[in-house]
Amino acid sequence: MLVPRIFEETLLDDFVRFPERNVQRSTASLMETDIEEKGDCYILTMELAGYSKKDVKAELKDGNLIIQATREATNEDKDENGKYLRRERFYGNCRRNFYVGKDVEQKDISAKFEDGVLTLTIPKKSPAPKVENTNYISIEG
Repeated sequence: MLVPRIFEETLLDDFVRFPERNVQRSTASLMETDIEEKGDCYILTMELAGYSKKDVKAELKDGNLIIQATREATNEDKDENGKYLRRERFYGNCRRNFYVGKDVEQKDISAKFEDGVLTLTIPKKSPAPKVENTNYISIEG
């Protein structure tokens, strides 16, 4: 007997079989980012709702701008005898990388965190022109 595919799977089958697909979707939605080009700089605006300034770290490493947000929360409900009725813990970590170029230095980037929005200003830098070294041998004569 043929059974429609909808009856073979539960709602959690995709979550169990492809957990990385679900994690990537949720991380991207946590760190929604707009990148705007303005004159001589780029303005990166990232939404980090629920995070505070102390939870967010920005690092420049080998031309990559790495932004990481980590949050921990504990929620406990006890009755009058001190027994738990509910106890929940949450730990969340999300991270995004942006290649900004090897010529950009940490001192060039400015950052501001306000109302759950991280704003980074990154200058446009063109690579320094390479000077060709010629190793001529002087000829006397």
